[in-house]
Amino acid sequence: MQSEGYRIIPVNPNETEVHGEKAYASLEAIPKEIRIDIVDIFRRSEEVREVVEAAIRIGARAVWMQEGVLDEEAGSRARNAGLLVVMDHCILKAHRRLMD
Repeated sequence: MQSEGYRIIPVNPNETEVHGEKAYASLEAIPKEIRIDIVDIFRRSEEVREVVEAAIRIGARAVWMQEGVLDEEAGSRARNAGLLVVMDHCILKAHRRLMD
């Protein structure tokens, strides 16, 4: 997605930099002046709820759960908070399909 012009803000407590971008330990650690549009979730389904709650707290506009990642309850919580929700889809595949 970076090669398509999107800025990716990595969140990983075990990294300090990923693909040339500073990595943050949590969503809440990202400076508030950096607007987060989509939180792309690459975690096991049972870990999604915690990420969705953090996405709501930081004011993200959407949560995207990658292929194989589903949590209907967390998805409903995000929708009720006004976020767009996508589950069980690869964002890169979707982007390629739309741009072809």
